[in-house]
Amino acid sequence: MSNYLLKNAVIVNEGKKQNGDVYIKDGKIERIGFDVTVSEAHELIDLNGAYLLPGCIDDQVHFREPGLTHKATIASESRAAVAGGITSFMEMPNTVPNTLTQELLEEKYQRAAATSIANYSFFMGASNDNIEEVLKTNANTVCGVKVFMGSSTGNMLVDNETTLNNLFSKVPMLIATHCEDEATIRANIEHYRAIYGEDVPVEMHPLIRSEEACYKSSSLAVGLAKKHGARLHILHISTAKELSLFDNSIPLEQKKITAEACVHHLWFSDEDYAAKGNFIKWNPAVKKATDRAAIWQAVLDNRIDVIATDHAPHTIEEKQQSYFKAPSGGPLVQHALTAVLEQSKQGLISIERVVEKMAHAPAILFQIEKRGFIREGYYADLVVVEEKPMTVNKSDLLYQCGWSPFEGTTFSYTVSKTFVNGNLVWNHGKIMEGTNGKRLKFVRG
Repeated sequence: MSNYLLKNAVIVNEGKKQNGDVYIKDGKIERIGFDVTVSEAHELIDLNGAYLLPGCIDDQVHFREPGLTHKATIASESRAAVAGGITSFMEMPNTVPNTLTQELLEEKYQRAAATSIANYSFFMGASNDNIEEVLKTNANTVCGVKVFMGSSTGNMLVDNETTLNNLFSKVPMLIATHCEDEATIRANIEHYRAIYGEDVPVEMHPLIRSEEACYKSSSLAVGLAKKHGARLHILHISTAKELSLFDNSIPLEQKKITAEACVHHLWFSDEDYAAKGNFIKWNPAVKKATDRAAIWQAVLDNRIDVIATDHAPHTIEEKQQSYFKAPSGGPLVQHALTAVLEQSKQGLISIERVVEKMAHAPAILFQIEKRGFIREGYYADLVVVEEKPMTVNKSDLLYQCGWSPFEGTTFSYTVSKTFVNGNLVWNHGKIMEGTNGKRLKFVRG
């Protein structure tokens, strides 16, 4: 492990931009200040006025391992993540087999320890019949419990009323939910199948996985959380209507019900299906431009607390199938930060708020130990961003699936360096091999 002195940075942290230096020693931030000098051995890096941000924390990814490794692996996607300035990720349980036992959960941690270049945590999965296993989950070493209140892989649709009440009344740790009402979606599918047969256009996706389906499920989750006093985090909000469910009158530290927005719902709209087709087919669906605008407003006024990716790669061949056969999801971690920073360039959000929503807020919301901020004594998870245009090209992608919905897009910023636990893991377009990330820990009572 090397020690680094980062000179002449514009440090973006805790609502401020200020010039300064950061000294990294033994994997942590040792000193922050002006004209920092160091007597011991170190590597000096002059950032020449580039931005220095805390590493992004992505609270929702699907890295496909085990069982779906033809799409992605923890190794491949964690490298794409650090190339995009994401230094820590939380991965979902709908792998094969589904992560429904403590043994299967621990196997994923062991795999990440061996292959992930980024820091990691994994959600414990809930089903209609594994409440005993869920209750064994250690809140200090696992990010949360994931409940699919909408269709998913295998045995992970939780639609039993008794089970839902059990989960929300008994699970003491954070419950993260995917909220889409399955009955509504099935009825919509039959409606559009009656019109189009098997050749349903992808433009119908936001009408099949509709505003009604999202709101019905999200409002049920919020009602259960309020009834039982549960700690609820609703993932990937996609509609304006759902925003009425969330509160911005209290600080994030005090919230028991929180929400997430994803990059694709902040970037694309239903107007993009004509050009992008199944390559922007996600669940929940990308919806109207008015929904996108409302979600942005909710991010800015703190009804929505974090920005994440729901990174969920599939092969090009899978995505090129017909609507019903093409799976939902797409790769995003390599350009999520630069995509959101592009909106700061356009004046929609300040760079300070980008850092808040992608680093500070996930750390607070999940109560992560010593990450998400540039503070002395914290782990040196840091990202250097230069104001330098960068066009997304297929040849530069690190995703195993080999494609991106952003191909051909030019962003105003480039992630030039990424440090994970004080290790330089991404340096001007190249992964620096030789170190692995750490398991995230959580400070919970």
